[in-house]
Amino acid sequence: MKKIVVSVSNDLNTDQRVHKICTTLLEEGFEVCLIGRKLKSSSKLSRAYQTHRMRLFFNQGFLFYAEYNLRLFFRLSFVKKDILIANDLDTLLPNFLISKLSKKKLVYDSHELFTEVPELANRPLAQKTWLLIEQSIFPKLKNVYTVNAIIANIYSKKYKVPVKVVRNIAPLLKGSELDDAFVKRTKGGRKMLILQGAGINVDRGGEEAVEMMDYLPNFVLYIIGSGDVFPILKKKVAELKLEKRVFLLGRKPYEELMRYTKIADLGLSLDKNTNLNYEYSLPNKIFDYIQAKTPMLVSNRKIIADLVQNNDIGLVCKHHDPKKLADTVVEIFRDQTRYRNWKTNIEKAAKTYNWENEQKKLKEIYRNLL
Repeated sequence: MKKIVVSVSNDLNTDQRVHKICTTLLEEGFEVCLIGRKLKSSSKLSRAYQTHRMRLFFNQGFLFYAEYNLRLFFRLSFVKKDILIANDLDTLLPNFLISKLSKKKLVYDSHELFTEVPELANRPLAQKTWLLIEQSIFPKLKNVYTVNAIIANIYSKKYKVPVKVVRNIAPLLKGSELDDAFVKRTKGGRKMLILQGAGINVDRGGEEAVEMMDYLPNFVLYIIGSGDVFPILKKKVAELKLEKRVFLLGRKPYEELMRYTKIADLGLSLDKNTNLNYEYSLPNKIFDYIQAKTPMLVSNRKIIADLVQNNDIGLVCKHHDPKKLADTVVEIFRDQTRYRNWKTNIEKAAKTYNWENEQKKLKEIYRNLL
């Protein structure tokens, strides 16, 4: 049995893309080991495949990346492996070096345009460092896939390397009865909006989502996930006295997250076009909303807008003004005929956009490794 060693820089618990891929590879007959890190806030982990989380001295900035990459290099040096999978640019260097030293196959799973993330926008030295690593390694790679066709085309043209696409699509959501007590406690008889994601950062619309609630007295908003904007959101909620209608829940295990998503009336995705990474993103929350049968309000980002409009499962807005957003939300629920059509269409979309279909591309990649 061939062993695949998968590397990520997070604590494993909430990375659904990597979990889905590891599970699929396990079902394909591979032995799988997933390596990440352990934080003070990390909860217990129970997976069908092997996991290893490293506790680091540093958890952010240059020292974190330097320590993690060094620790990962030595961990990969001594673990049994036949195939290495590097998830995103921050794990690529040690995986590439070990693949060359051990003459093992390397697969690169790029989740985004890493060097275009807003966290690097005002850090030119860090951005140049990551770009140098990318430029040095990417042209030498043989097995690469990413999350959507536009990002794949960008990388293919830039580095003259074929890049396949495996989208971060949610698995089919098994039908279950709604818990009436949970619905009543969560929604309180009001319409429920939800914004979720592991990276709710600056310029992803969280601030405007909170501010628009000042104009929506008959709605509640749940923001579930994590990101660098959460302290700002907490401050805004307090300043606007919205504690009884805006709830910031932090990260949740996937099953618990979807418990909220499937009772929401409208899912939000409000990324701004401040960088290429957001402009061409296709976040997994879009597919979570589809599987939960929750129509959505999204900003006019290229791939997201096309998916929503082509399937007629929600509304695309071209502004981020909180008052205009609130007016748009009110209008959505005023037009019940259109909303019912969205619900019908999203039922159909859920049968197409699911991991059970998408994983076929993944299986083909690993059956035909170069």
